[in-house]
Amino acid sequence: MEKQIRCGEEDGSGERGLLHTWRGYSYSTTPERVLLSRPVLQAALGARHGVLLVEGGHVYSFGDLPWKQNQTSSVVTEPVLEAVLSEQRVVFVTAGSAHSGVVTEDGGVHMWGENAHGQCGLSGLSVIPNPTPVGVLNSVATPPQTVPILEVACGDQHTLALSAKHEVWAWGSGCQLGLNTSTFPVWKPQKVEHLAGRHVLQVACGAAHSLVLVRCLPPPQEPRKQDKCGQCHQLLYTMTDKEDHVIISDGHHCPLGVELDSGEAKSALEATNGEVCVEASETNTPEPDSCRATGGKSSPYPDEQAVKAYLKRLSDHALAEHTTKTPSTLHSAQVSLKHNSVTPMGSALNNLVVSCASAVGERVVSTYEALSLRKVIGYWVNGRERVEERLRQEEPIQGKKSSSLGDIREEEAELSRRLSLPGLLSQVSPRLLRRTSRPRARAIPLTPGGIPEADAHLPSLQTEVWSWGRGQEGQLGHGDLLSRPQPVYVKSLNGKEVLRVAAGAHHSLALTAQSQVFSWGCNTSGQLGHMESPTTLPHITKLSDGIRVWDIGAGQQHTLLLADGDCIQPILYYSGQQVKEVMEQTEEEEQTGEYTQQPVLLPFCMNLGYVSSVCAGGRTCAALTDCNVMGFIASLHELAAAERKYYCKLSNINSLLLQPLLKLGMTVWLLQNLIGRLGRLSQLTGQNSASLTSFLRRSRDIRGLVILEDAHLFLGTYSEYCSAVGDLLVMGGFQALVKPCHDVFGKGAEVVQKLSKCSEEGLPLSDILAHLFYLPIKHLHEYGRLLLKLATCYEVSSVDYQKLQDACSKYESMALHLKRRRRKEAEYTLHFWKSFPGKMTDSLRKPSRRLICESSNKALTLQNAGRFSVNWFILFNDALVHAQFSTHHVFPLATLWVEPISEENTGLYGLKVTSPEESFTLLASSPAEKAKWLRSINQAVEQALSGLGHDGIPPSTGVTQRADPPISRTASYTFYKDSRLKEATYEGRWVSGKPHGRGVVKWPDGRMYTGTFKNGLEDGFGDYVVPNKNLNSCDHYQGQWKDGKIYGFGTFRYASGEIYEGSFQDNMRHGHGMLRSGKLNSTSPSVFIGQWQYDKKSGYGVFDDITRGEKYMGMWLDDQRQGNGVVVTQFGLYYEGAFNNNKMMGTGVLLSEDDTTFEGDFSEDWTLNGKGVLTMPNGDYIEGSFSGVWGTGLKMSGSYYKPSLYDSDKEKAHALKLGRLAVHSEEKWKAVFLECWNRLGCDSPGQGQTTTAWDNIAVALTANRRQQRDSPELLSRSHHKTLESLEFIPQHVGPVTLEVYHTIRRYLVKACDTPLHPLGRLVETLVSVYRMTYVGVGANRRLLPQAVNEIKSYLSCIFQLVRFLFPDLPEEGGSLADPPKEKGSSDPAGKQLESPKPGCVVSSSALLLPVLLPRLYPPLFTLYALENEKEDDVYWECVLRLNKQPDLALLAFLGVQQKFWPVTVTVHGEKQQVLSSTKDACFASAVEALQQISTTFTPSDKLQVIQLTFEEITQEVLALLKQDFLWSMDDLFPVFLFVVLRARIRNLGSEVSLIEDLMDPCVQHGEHGIMFTTLKACYYQIQHEKIT
Repeated sequence: MEKQIRCGEEDGSGERGLLHTWRGYSYSTTPERVLLSRPVLQAALGARHGVLLVEGGHVYSFGDLPWKQNQTSSVVTEPVLEAVLSEQRVVFVTAGSAHSGVVTEDGGVHMWGENAHGQCGLSGLSVIPNPTPVGVLNSVATPPQTVPILEVACGDQHTLALSAKHEVWAWGSGCQLGLNTSTFPVWKPQKVEHLAGRHVLQVACGAAHSLVLVRCLPPPQEPRKQDKCGQCHQLLYTMTDKEDHVIISDGHHCPLGVELDSGEAKSALEATNGEVCVEASETNTPEPDSCRATGGKSSPYPDEQAVKAYLKRLSDHALAEHTTKTPSTLHSAQVSLKHNSVTPMGSALNNLVVSCASAVGERVVSTYEALSLRKVIGYWVNGRERVEERLRQEEPIQGKKSSSLGDIREEEAELSRRLSLPGLLSQVSPRLLRRTSRPRARAIPLTPGGIPEADAHLPSLQTEVWSWGRGQEGQLGHGDLLSRPQPVYVKSLNGKEVLRVAAGAHHSLALTAQSQVFSWGCNTSGQLGHMESPTTLPHITKLSDGIRVWDIGAGQQHTLLLADGDCIQPILYYSGQQVKEVMEQTEEEEQTGEYTQQPVLLPFCMNLGYVSSVCAGGRTCAALTDCNVMGFIASLHELAAAERKYYCKLSNINSLLLQPLLKLGMTVWLLQNLIGRLGRLSQLTGQNSASLTSFLRRSRDIRGLVILEDAHLFLGTYSEYCSAVGDLLVMGGFQALVKPCHDVFGKGAEVVQKLSKCSEEGLPLSDILAHLFYLPIKHLHEYGRLLLKLATCYEVSSVDYQKLQDACSKYESMALHLKRRRRKEAEYTLHFWKSFPGKMTDSLRKPSRRLICESSNKALTLQNAGRFSVNWFILFNDALVHAQFSTHHVFPLATLWVEPISEENTGLYGLKVTSPEESFTLLASSPAEKAKWLRSINQAVEQALSGLGHDGIPPSTGVTQRADPPISRTASYTFYKDSRLKEATYEGRWVSGKPHGRGVVKWPDGRMYTGTFKNGLEDGFGDYVVPNKNLNSCDHYQGQWKDGKIYGFGTFRYASGEIYEGSFQDNMRHGHGMLRSGKLNSTSPSVFIGQWQYDKKSGYGVFDDITRGEKYMGMWLDDQRQGNGVVVTQFGLYYEGAFNNNKMMGTGVLLSEDDTTFEGDFSEDWTLNGKGVLTMPNGDYIEGSFSGVWGTGLKMSGSYYKPSLYDSDKEKAHALKLGRLAVHSEEKWKAVFLECWNRLGCDSPGQGQTTTAWDNIAVALTANRRQQRDSPELLSRSHHKTLESLEFIPQHVGPVTLEVYHTIRRYLVKACDTPLHPLGRLVETLVSVYRMTYVGVGANRRLLPQAVNEIKSYLSCIFQLVRFLFPDLPEEGGSLADPPKEKGSSDPAGKQLESPKPGCVVSSSALLLPVLLPRLYPPLFTLYALENEKEDDVYWECVLRLNKQPDLALLAFLGVQQKFWPVTVTVHGEKQQVLSSTKDACFASAVEALQQISTTFTPSDKLQVIQLTFEEITQEVLALLKQDFLWSMDDLFPVFLFVVLRARIRNLGSEVSLIEDLMDPCVQHGEHGIMFTTLKACYYQIQHEKIT
């Protein structure tokens, strides 16, 4: 842009930043142009001099410059360059009476000129000839930090600076500094602590007073109080508006009891208390004479009588809390607040107030008034249907204002707020509302608060003006002539949206967002622009209608205003003294010269061009102007002027129309909503207009335009506003407003007519109102037009042109969309409701509902409808309604699917409509109607799904609309017919009218299902909660579902505290599962694990009854023990035998801990009844009939036998019989294996397709991984890797070779490692059942044979599964194929089978024990240890005895040949001689190797350890003999025995038994077999060793 604009003017300065100066306002005045080579960016005028900032950051001075020493005359006509600053880049200049200041780019300050009063901030010099840096240091920080400054203002004897942190710093002399000091001058800049924590926007200095513009504090985030009694729900406070005051009644007495809320009361009091203290302190502070109050009495109440009358009027209406100034009454007031008592306390206070009134004057009165309301406003509710919250956000309520003299007094100035509080019957004296709705904080620094994110870079409209310094002329605006040494808040300007302040010598100006100017202070020359009195309060400058001011300047006795008139070019107004051109004027003449009564238009302003800013100082005025280059400047001015005009219009609508209507008590929510939206729009417009005004004054970079950068903010606000107008229109709101309008504005309602500028004559008032509220939409066209106009100033190829063009089309298309589509829809809907039968209107008419089309023209009918039935279809933007004679049904669009039916076969134009519970066919009258309805329904569904509601999408936003909405979608729906889901609400995924995918169903009775659906039914993983009212808890199921029923694996936590984990079928426990009842400390804790059928225990199962200390392992039927079983108890009793009807009944065997055995008939638990044999531990036995309970006295009749020593066969037979009557291991846990087969897709073991099985495995892994991906914390990283490797299936063709065998083995190890794989799941279940069986009470040595057999049965069953998955694997004991060799050298097959090579035979134990045994080892080994306890004890005692011997003695004792005795041994790397005392050194490596046997699990690993031990012995002997030799068993055995003794293995007997029971049969006769036999022989040898 810059380039293009400059290309016309080679000199560079001819177009922009021209400066003109003049004095006075007479017709003869002609402005002089100040000639400079570069454009002027900013000018500042002092009493007799001026400072200019030009492009490039250079500074010039002109006028009377007495501080320049080297000049012949102190008056300079031509501007002189301040050369000292040429190195710096200056960004801001300012001038005081006789001193100047600048701010550089880096935030530094330079001052020069008069310094007698310290106003230049440099000590020791009375005059500073050239700009000198002034250090603004924050001394609180350590080390002190330089404070960067944004702008500076200069007065007569003082200077103020605004820091980058928006704090104020001051230096110089006088109370106008606002510092807590009475010693002047203040040479060093100091912070004005009184404004700490506030966000200051601008500073201005008069001759002896200061002004700042401050952003209001945001509303404190505190919980909203209620406006209704929490118990009886009646309003706590009622308000009514009388002519001149408000009556607030809190006379609510709750019939249900007293409600206290002392917190609120306390804060109100603390606040007042805080103010009181400050008040007192200020009155007593001694001040410098110059600042002492000189004003007379300024109370608006002339005498005590009036005060009393006013107070009486107030106290007649029992106001809640009042307070006066004395601490004693404060205390009593606090009591009154806490108890919410009204009358007695109130009257006491009234008397006190009246008695103090004469002394304290009108302050008390307004405190009284303000406090009475303060509590009330805290109570307005934060209801959802109210728009209040939004209003509060838009109008940040101010925090603590000030705590100085004027703080408690309120001026009686009318303040119309743009937004009212909803729900009030009137606008309750807005001043009070604003005051009371902000809780007062105490006088502590507050942190600057946040502002709404979106508006963060827009100028704030919520501002306050604070002033301090001398007030003899009323220039502080507090309604008196007193001076103020501290900043005080100017209350009259509260809520006036001040954007800029200016200070003349003795008067002050404030410019508002509504383009009005408030002025106050000295008016001797008419400089205030009005003749109002008192001049001590701000009043509006008198300008004719339609003049909107946007810049202000104030000089010694005059004011300069820059405004918009009728044309685009800005105009200038002047008010104040006429300045005669004659230089020899005397002081007297000057005092009596001519002056203006109100601002006058300067006749020459049209010749200046486009004025961008004005300033005034002394008696001079200045204006900065630009020439209109290529229409660019004109377009910018037009844009800004249009926005200012529009904002004034919106403010007028609010103040002239909406506020009066609200006073009537119009509390319709829709109207509140509309006013809220209009308020938001209005605020945005005001902020934008302020931003455009400062844009004209400062930068001209088009990228800074808010309507470009934040177009989305504007478009969104307009769209919301349009919806609010439409909602009100649809509900007939404008019709309803007609009567109130007549009531307020009279019959003709001219105000409305005038505001709406409606051209058509004779329209009804409701239409005029609608027209008025739709007016803002037209402003979008205005944006579009002006942006286009700006775009034409650029080259078409430039980025800026493109940006402007894009924004223009966005605004245009939004305007058309809102005007044509949204407004038309609303009007069409309103028209429809007028004609629609009344009864249905009430239930169907909703604010946001818009009509799209309807079939009253019979264009759409229901197929197969009765002859006389009436079927009327109405399509709204959120539902399709099917209306009949007296009923109607609403189908929400989000769950509506529509598809056309082809016309080929039927010849009918049909549409098939599907909703979750109904589907029907609609017939259209023609193909065009069919297409219209299909398109309309589809578009409406698409919009309902995208969440746009009736906002729709304006075409420019780049969202392409699909022709058809998706078949699969997410939506919420409440069922009304379906018996299972009646009144339940489903939220989740749908496909073609059925819940499908993830979703949640909630029933009214509290049941809830969360999980997956398939074709409308629960299917897949789901979570189901059923409340149980009796137990005050919930049943909770988590697991698999199928076809709407619980099916598959899951966990059910019952409300009673029981937990079932296992398989289900058709909502019943069926298959393998575990039920835990009760906690360990509850009445009946027990655990059952086993098979279930149709919710009952049936099949094999283990039941651990923890209270009785019994464990049952056996068969069940219908929840009862039935069939064979085993019971063990914690006292060592063991029973195996028959059960019937849950009792031991029939033949059984009972053993007690000491081996007493009974074999015979039982009738009850532990009750013998019938024939049997009772055998004693020593082998004696009794044969006969028994009866009685075991452990109490037994009755018996029979024969007693004492067998002889030689007749021991019978006893042996006894021992072998154990386990005969228990459940056979193949019969156990059938359900577990069957479930695994089912998972692989087989109905029974071995029946099915291998390929199907692999498919099922893949599906299981993928599904489980997906489920785990949703909750990744369940998986470790190694687990992820395992899962990834399982995705590769071991492939091979032909016979299984060793290599393939190893691949299969590796696959199985990984598969069994993760429960997500069916085999892993199987192993996990087997481990848990095994542990459940043999841990705890089940650790009974008699169970060892069963435990071993159970493991063997696991192996054979899993091996069957493995062979099913890998069909080429040879069967148990079969051989692996050799790797293929070259042709011709292959061995004949027969030879291969004769001698299988070790490691090439397939066995289930070799393949599966490594996977299974480590998991089952602890319970199994415990049983072995218990079984071998006696032998192991004998063995261990011998080991301990023999190990006391040194090595050589032991070798000799064991008969080891001398040649095998080691001569030297290596200890810690050193060779040492074996002495007679050496101990634990010989064969140390072999001993160490053998000790590893306890750390291994499987027999093959343990045999490996034994082999390693033999190898170590051999190595050592070979080293000794230094020659090859072969062991004979006679030589080897003693050496090995030595190693076994030295290895000191505690449970060697258990290790030996375990190897023997579980070792691979094919190994028994090989090398490993012989070695194992040797170890076993050693064990027996040690037990029977005799020490001689």
